[in-house]
Amino acid sequence: MAAMATASALLRCSRFLRACSAAKPFPNAFLISSAPLRARRFTAAVPLGGICRISASLDEEASAKAAAATADAGGLTIFDKIISKEIPSSIVYEDEKVLAFRDINPQAPVHVLVIPKLRDGLTQLGKAVPGHTEILGHLLYVARLVAEKEGILDGFRVVINNGPGACQSVYHLHLHVLGGRQMKWPPG
Repeated sequence: MAAMATASALLRCSRFLRACSAAKPFPNAFLISSAPLRARRFTAAVPLGGICRISASLDEEASAKAAAATADAGGLTIFDKIISKEIPSSIVYEDEKVLAFRDINPQAPVHVLVIPKLRDGLTQLGKAVPGHTEILGHLLYVARLVAEKEGILDGFRVVINNGPGACQSVYHLHLHVLGGRQMKWPPG
């Protein structure tokens, strides 16, 4: 129990998040979510191929509801910090409009997030207006480029979670590009 409390306290600190990328015992120990930590239950540090990783069990619905409560506050998201390079990421593609990077909690062998660099009120797809048409098209085109670069052009899925009912946890529009395994239907 004390270890869980310690892990929770450490993960609250953004400096710890930045340091994790350089630390050998806990690579990729980032939470790509704007939801508060109380919505997560940390299980333990689990050895994985000689490397320790923090594994967390998420209550996705609680995280999504907590994130939605502050979605329109206009504050910086974790993605803004990744765009500004305050928080490191494994970049797959970047141009002047978008950034694509590997998800730290992959749901498939290939799981890349594609985000617009400028939020411009586009916190979720449901907030799109006609002025967002160009960036929305560019995001989809970049998803295709990422799939090609990752070798999954013959079978991949693009997912956009919209709002708490779809478990959106970061209110900065983002596309999930998933592939490298057989996708099932229905996806939910």
